[in-house]
Amino acid sequence: MSSNYICFSVIPSLSYCYFFSAKIPKGIPRLISLLPIFYLFTILPLYFSSAFLTAITTFSITWLAIFKLVLFAFDQGPLINNAPNPKIISLPVFISIAALPLRTTFTPNQNRKNPMNSAVQLVIFAVIMEIILHHKNEIHPKLVLIFYSVMIFLMIDILIALSSLVVKNFLCLDIEIESPSNEPYFSTSLQDFWGRRWNLTVTHTLRFTVYNPVRLVLLNVIGRKWAQHSASLATFLVSGLMHELIFYYVNNGVRPSGEITGFFVLHGLCLMVEIEVKKALKDTLQLPGLVSGLLTVGFVVVTAFGLFFPPIIRSGVDESILEEVGFCFDFLKDKMLQFVIFDKICNFGY
Repeated sequence: MSSNYICFSVIPSLSYCYFFSAKIPKGIPRLISLLPIFYLFTILPLYFSSAFLTAITTFSITWLAIFKLVLFAFDQGPLINNAPNPKIISLPVFISIAALPLRTTFTPNQNRKNPMNSAVQLVIFAVIMEIILHHKNEIHPKLVLIFYSVMIFLMIDILIALSSLVVKNFLCLDIEIESPSNEPYFSTSLQDFWGRRWNLTVTHTLRFTVYNPVRLVLLNVIGRKWAQHSASLATFLVSGLMHELIFYYVNNGVRPSGEITGFFVLHGLCLMVEIEVKKALKDTLQLPGLVSGLLTVGFVVVTAFGLFFPPIIRSGVDESILEEVGFCFDFLKDKMLQFVIFDKICNFGY
């Protein structure tokens, strides 16, 4: 399936949401009007043969777009401008925010990431890709997994950066786009890593679609403390299931093993324990930032080695995605080389 088909599927669908569903009263009636769109966005990744495009479409459309539209049904989330009163935004902005993995704000962003950071990330990603593509068999398997971890982080940031480039420079839309992450390698706790640093686009979406509703429902049933813990665990569970869904689509419908969900549930449980331990030891024991940072990042990496990456590697999905990304990578390198040679010839003698 070509990218044109995605445009011809997603853009009319989101236009329907904008022109028709937005006129329906918020709540269950509007949510019901969105069910056909949810169905279409759910089956869309099934029509791809490319593992990489399947993963991107599942992440951006099947997961994030549907979750944003659920919030939209209740006049919440990024598709509604809530300042000062809830009102729908313009159609181009609506489609861009819904279809692309962006985290936006309607107020000026004073902490926007320096563009140089994206350029540095692109260079680092290119170097790692070169190593993985041509020297993977010569590298220790654990080091390969470390490279995979870094590549996932960089790929998310680069994807959001490219989406931002399209929105601001090609579509010329004047919207503020937040950074997708906040230097997660400097995390000093699991709460810091998952709540304030890693993949903030997903974190922000899950906070409004899962955490807040679950906490609100359970608040008067089990009390504030356990309502927060239950909501946090539910958020990690949903995140794990959505990652399993991406893996399911990319792996051509092979039943997931549950290890990826286990990774997120484990972190949800550990986060609960961490919060209670910090409350119990407040003002009595505080680790230096360097030590807590190494423990946090180390725990994330080790648990990812044991639960997150194994099903991906066993299925060969990593090889498929690397092959496709590598092809694009080599194609871009060739084009850049041709451009440099052409530029030298045109300027020869001047």
